[in-house]
Amino acid sequence: MIKIWLIRHGKTEGNKYGRYIGVTDEPLCPDGQEFLSKLDYPEPDRVYISPMKRCIQTAQILFPQKSLQIIEELAECDFGEFENKNYKELDGNANYQAWIDSNGTLPFPGGESREEFKRRNLSGFERAIAGCIRGGISQAAFVIHGGTIMNLMEEYADIQKPFYEWHVKNGGGYETVLEEDMWKRGRKELSVKTAIMED
Repeated sequence: MIKIWLIRHGKTEGNKYGRYIGVTDEPLCPDGQEFLSKLDYPEPDRVYISPMKRCIQTAQILFPQKSLQIIEELAECDFGEFENKNYKELDGNANYQAWIDSNGTLPFPGGESREEFKRRNLSGFERAIAGCIRGGISQAAFVIHGGTIMNLMEEYADIQKPFYEWHVKNGGGYETVLEEDMWKRGRKELSVKTAIMED
């Protein structure tokens, strides 16, 4: 059994203003750093992170004694022409309205589709889990992005909920458990133990 924490990075300036922050590599804002410094997550055996600054900084605050293993595929979605903008700044944008009307299922113009994004995230996660199983790891933390967590939970959680219902706030996430034998036999499932709604 492997206990897995899926943790969303701390708050950035873009998050404060509701912007679509994907490939924009912005750091945590001071409020985000201060908030994280008050959290008390259990210390895992291994910490996997997205390559983005906001995840690196979050992991360094939460797990200062641990080395960090970067998984490129766990990065957030490329939001294309919506990147670093919020809904107010996109008001009147025909592409944005079309995306809203599709319930978020259309590809981001100039960015990734949901399918591309999800496929990439799942690939990185499964590679990390294979490393945990090989290394006999019993507790792992993933410091990643909101969209990445939603992809993983939609795909693997033993509770069936659609993508957007797995949203978590900055610093929050999910505690889950993975059974290695089942995973190796192809039943790839995360048992959801608790939601960690920090912010």
